[in-house]
Amino acid sequence: QEPLVESGGGVVQPGGSLKLSCAAPGFTLDHSAIGWFRQAPGKQREGVSCTGSSDRGTYYATSVKGRFTISRDNTKKTVYLQMNSLEPEDTAVYYCARVPYCSGSSSFQRIYGSWGQGTQVTVSS
Repeated sequence: QEPLVESGGGVVQPGGSLKLSCAAPGFTLDHSAIGWFRQAPGKQREGVSCTGSSDRGTYYATSVKGRFTISRDNTKKTVYLQMNSLEPEDTAVYYCARVPYCSGSSSFQRIYGSWGQGTQVTVSS
């Protein structure tokens, strides 16, 4: 299975916003749960947010709840991650991937397919 394609990263000042995109051209997006992950330098990759198949709910890690919003456009086969009130601690490479389901932190324990290239987000003044 082809990896998903992330884009939209960049450099932003603390308090700023970015919107990441995750393109999924190879399969029917509305039947898939999608997760956003991130990996900061020297740290393990962690799950950030997910959206369930057929719009069955969303989940946010505590560290981003209230600041990040996940959404999907099934016709464009794209999942988005709107990131507001960014903090230096949000600096990481962000990845998206198909996950088995979206229901709590266990959603991120495995992915389908391989990791993509990711997109770098840097929050710095």
